[in-house]
Formats: sequence, C-alpha cells, structure tokens
Amino acid sequence: MIYGYARVSKKEQNLQMQIDALKQYGIDKIYKDKISSRKDREQLEVLLDKICNGDTLVIWKLDRLGRSLRELLDIVDHFEKNNINFVSLNDMIDTKTPMGRAFFAITAAFAQLERDTISMRTKAGLEAARARGRFGGRPHKDPKDVEFALKMYKSGLSISEIKKAVKISPDTLYNYIRKEIADQYAKGMKIEEIAETTRYSKKSIENCLDKIALTKENRSN
Repeated sequence: MIYGYARVSKKEQNLQMQIDALKQYGIDKIYKDKISSRKDREQLEVLLDKICNGDTLVIWKLDRLGRSLRELLDIVDHFEKNNINFVSLNDMIDTKTPMGRAFFAITAAFAQLERDTISMRTKAGLEAARARGRFGGRPHKDPKDVEFALKMYKSGLSISEIKKAVKISPDTLYNYIRKEIADQYAKGMKIEEIAETTRYSKKSIENCLDKIALTKENRSN
C-alpha cells in the first residue's frame, strides 16, 4: 500500500500543489492536515497508526512530516525499524534505492546520537545536583507549609485563599488530605473518629475512601 501525506500550517495555504505531486507518484490513499492548531496533524497520527511493514509513505518535502529535527528523526527511525519505505519527492529521497537506504542509516545514527547526548546530559546534571546535596524528582513540600495548608482547609478557607497564603497546588493539597485520612483509616479508626480528629466532614471522608479503594482496584486489574 502506498500512502501519501500532505500538510499546510496556515488556513490561507493550499494543499493542491502537494496533492498533485503525490498523485503523479501513484498514491493509493492520501491523508491531509490543514490549519495550525492542537489537532492540525490529527490525520498524520491516524496514518502512522495504520501504516505497516512493506507499505510506503510519500511526502512532498521533509518539513511536511516533522515540525522539528527531533520529531523527524524519530519518525524516520521508526520507518526503518518497521520496514516501511519512505519517499520525499522534493528531497529526492527513496529508501528503496541504495542512496535512500543510506539516508535511513544516517538518520538512525543521528537519532541514536541525540538520545545518547540527552542521556549523558541528564546523568551529568543529576551527578552535579547530588554533589550539591540535591536529588532528582519533585522537590518535597515544607512539612510546615503542608500542616498550615491543612489547618486552613479544616477551618473552612477556600482552595484559592490557601493558594495565596501557601504555594501549594489543589492536587497536592488533596493528595495530603487523602493520605491523612488513609493513614488514620489504616490504623483502624472509624469514619466518625477520623471526622472528630481531622474535622473533615463524614461525607468528604467517605468520598476519599471510595476513591482510594477504586484506585487500588484499578491498579490490581
């Protein structure tokens, strides 16, 4: 199967020139994307999911396939590993020819070089951070800030008011609330006892425990 892909990034641009060039090659099916937006390459994603071993993808020019060199390298590297032929008309690339196969090899080498470089930089950064007494992962919240945020929440202040006083996101705050409830429930405390200790409403405690149970069930499945 020979697939074609055409894309323009602005509403006023026309796809017809690319489509005409693709049809001259003898394309079985053409996928088209137009207009710059979050979904402007929706058809490319559909095409990449569909194309498989032995198929051929034809494009008008390399920059139609990837927005960045990194993305282009990843896509072409994927084609080479999955025996998908690749043709770029304007760049005179055809991986069914010896020169085209050489392009695959060079692209794969550059892709691997970039991955190795990123890995080396990451490791070097972590080692430098450890030397300064810092470690990877998200920075932990100051326990005093967390305790203060929980007290404000229990006193009836809104999330927006708490955010102004303490630099803590709603998701992080809710995670600490759930942890506090789960810890006390794990110790054998009843909902009424947890409500009395934490000053959370029984309804919010029940909802929290339901979510924890559902999360555990999903993980086990």
